Amino acid sequence: MSDKKDEVMRKMFGGAAVLALVSPLPALAQTMDHAGHGMDMGGMEMAQPAEGERPAPYAEGSGTARLPGAEGPMQGLHVMAGDWMVMVHGAVAANYTAVSGPRGDDKLYATSMLMASATRETSWGKIAARTMLSLEPAMRRDGYPNLFATGETAYGAALVDRQHPHDLFMELAGRIDVNAGQGSLFLYGGPVGEPALGPSAFMHRGSAAFNPEPPISHHWFDSTHITYGVVTAGYAAPKWQIEASAFRGREPDERRWNIESGKLDSWSVRATLNPAPAWSIQASYGEIRQPEATHPDEDERRFTASVHYAGPRLAAMVAYAAKRRVPGKTLPAWLGEVTWRAAPRDALFARIEHVRNDELFPAHDAAPHDTPFTVTKLQAGYARLVPLGPVTLAIGGSVATFLKPAALDAAYGERPVQATVFAKVSLGG
Repeated sequence: MSDKKDEVMRKMFGGAAVLALVSPLPALAQTMDHAGHGMDMGGMEMAQPAEGERPAPYAEGSGTARLPGAEGPMQGLHVMAGDWMVMVHGAVAANYTAVSGPRGDDKLYATSMLMASATRETSWGKIAARTMLSLEPAMRRDGYPNLFATGETAYGAALVDRQHPHDLFMELAGRIDVNAGQGSLFLYGGPVGEPALGPSAFMHRGSAAFNPEPPISHHWFDSTHITYGVVTAGYAAPKWQIEASAFRGREPDERRWNIESGKLDSWSVRATLNPAPAWSIQASYGEIRQPEATHPDEDERRFTASVHYAGPRLAAMVAYAAKRRVPGKTLPAWLGEVTWRAAPRDALFARIEHVRNDELFPAHDAAPHDTPFTVTKLQAGYARLVPLGPVTLAIGGSVATFLKPAALDAAYGERPVQATVFAKVSLGG
């Protein structure tokens, strides 16, 4: 093993010390169960309908996106406040990522998400208000290591080989559904939301439920999941949905505590089919006005298509996206990911990505700048689930390797490796 890989392994063992802080928790969980004070969630199986009850045709994803109905309603706390059903869900994770090679880095960091919604059923339809928040802006603006990931900026420069932090406000929106025929006409929007473009964002998909690393194809499939200014209108039937959005095209800037503003200069359309509770299929297209600060004179035309599957113990997604710079080239991406509940408290997950990217070198690197390179990421991981009353602790890790052209060896090394260990606490599961 090379010196670089030895270094990565030493860093990984160092990061494992973080997990030692939570090592007493499994014993605590057993104590709670024996004492009768804990709520045994069995490791949070994929949500299943009650006996004799058929699952809904679809489940709600991020924004107005749909997921297979077999994924069930989102886990969390549900309480009635008068005529309103209030749901709260959240997760916080301590992560340690180490990467080998010349561009390698390591970091201990925390990711977080808090969601809340209030829904009221009426004689004519439904009203809902939703918010999603994150404390990730508390970390450095350049986020954390994620080899071959690109998108957004930090300290005035393009982010390369790193994942940017999410903004404080990830969603601040509302939705009104008015009964019409077998479904409803709906209007969704707000100062922070998600347009009808792409599959449900990665942190909401069952196929990525325990994966600690955002996809390197994030800016092909769901970079618009935080958009400052969105209005979406559509028709939602039990087994299909069609919708269109007007939204602000520019991606969030690096000042992540505020709410940005701007005109709705971009648009998208999306059609979703849920032929059975186990399946959800979507196709979408959008024309985005100057989304990237590092490409100020370029618009983007984006097409995505995805197929989601959810069974009792397995959730999977296969997706394709192509973004065409205007003016410029077309850059495609493929993504496949899966989570398998091998046992009630054991989860295996994997992800394969095949991405063509022209942002791996900044503008001052004259020769390779703006040159597209095709990279494949192969990742696999494991999570052990420990129910702790109203929350679930997931402890695990993942390892990834990359297939790339030899022209990138000087910048990345011949065989770079990325590994992450994590301890994640989720409200409900």
